[in-house]
Amino acid sequence: MYNRAKVIANEIKKYDEILIISHIDADGISAAGIASSSLMREGIEHRVQFIKQLDNTVIKNLKNENKMVWFTDLGSGNLHELQDLNAVITDHHVPSQREIPLSDRKDLLTLFNAVEKNTLHLNPHLFGRDGARDISGAGTAYLVAKALSAENIDLSALAIVGAVGDLQSIENRRLIGTNRDILNDGGKAGVLSWKIDIQFFGRETRPVFKLLQYANDPLIPKLTGNKENCIDFLLGLGIDLKEGEEWRKWVDLTKAERKRIVSEIVTILLKKGFGHALAERVLGEVYILQKEEGALRAAKEFATLLNSCGRYEKADIGYQICLGDRDKWLKKAESLLLGHRKTLVNSLQFIKEIGITEKRYIQYFHGKDEILDSVIGITASMLLGSGEINQKLPIFAFANTKEGIKVSARSTRSLISKGLDLSIVMKEASKQVGGHGGGHNIAAGATIPYGTEEEFLDTSEEIIRKQLGK
Repeated sequence: MYNRAKVIANEIKKYDEILIISHIDADGISAAGIASSSLMREGIEHRVQFIKQLDNTVIKNLKNENKMVWFTDLGSGNLHELQDLNAVITDHHVPSQREIPLSDRKDLLTLFNAVEKNTLHLNPHLFGRDGARDISGAGTAYLVAKALSAENIDLSALAIVGAVGDLQSIENRRLIGTNRDILNDGGKAGVLSWKIDIQFFGRETRPVFKLLQYANDPLIPKLTGNKENCIDFLLGLGIDLKEGEEWRKWVDLTKAERKRIVSEIVTILLKKGFGHALAERVLGEVYILQKEEGALRAAKEFATLLNSCGRYEKADIGYQICLGDRDKWLKKAESLLLGHRKTLVNSLQFIKEIGITEKRYIQYFHGKDEILDSVIGITASMLLGSGEINQKLPIFAFANTKEGIKVSARSTRSLISKGLDLSIVMKEASKQVGGHGGGHNIAAGATIPYGTEEEFLDTSEEIIRKQLGK
């Protein structure tokens, strides 16, 4: 992987002008920020374009550009369509040409070397690594940036924001694999630190009672969603809610106070029968950006801010923040984040009203026009992580879009260990109904024509049945 990054970096240095094409989520925006910053430092002219998906229209337009194109956090799923394009790809999604098991590394590399031709491609799947856990799109862009210049190791902070935004730390409650190397670079550069702490969103910015009120991974019985109960809970533990006129945040608490709260939350979860595995999710590794302040200091909050920009087609705002431009851009992003939180609450309420339908191998819901296609995936992830729905079935979520029906699929690592691969399910089932899809084994998506949902579900059921050996 490092050698391939060097080859790509040497190729990039040959050009005076480059077009960066990136995805609109936190990982894609972080990746674009890394790529742009590294090119800026090399004095290479460039511009950035954010897209929801790489389709035939976009590819056709790119071929007319006659420029070197750097794809970040996308491109691998369209490898076979990019052969006539002068391009480099730094991505982590399952490549489109994967027809043989990752375990057969030699044949996989032979296949891709034959297919790539003029396209230089850096993807963990080419080297027997899992793109859902080992490294994100921002991480692969970072490897190239580091190969361009050792001074770019400060960009490791953005790579970790991308990885956290891509939920790469969810399964193990810490980053692993190549992400660990990037973390160590950030430590050396003085831009990153990490420690074990509570996993809930808002450690740096929310009053403690609000941190508990909006806790969702896991949900805390009688606390999540109930402001008064959260306040009574903290007062009952002898926690002062304010210091002077200011609400105390999690980072303002003493070590003893934090330990007291965590211990009580774990006790509540165990008494309610949530089990040790879910209770353990309260604590995990958190990542701090040493050079940042406020909402940008915690990688999780930084990533959420970027996601709120991308999901409402304002990826450029997040990109400016990644470049270090704060002030008006940060205020705009925070405004989008406020709206994003309200949208998620409304989406979850809508699902609660319509319910989730269970088939034999799939559970699903249809958001129709009530849930934005840009948040349907995160809504599905929140539901699966809540512990309140069936953990033995993957969840499929549908939403209406102008282009067709958006499908987001999410699974547990337990099902993946049994053979489930959602990237293949999305790709094959969508193709069957005239759509297209792909992604990771644990999280994938597709776009399908209107009215094909039932056929898509039936095809997916059959694929999953075979994958699980039923």
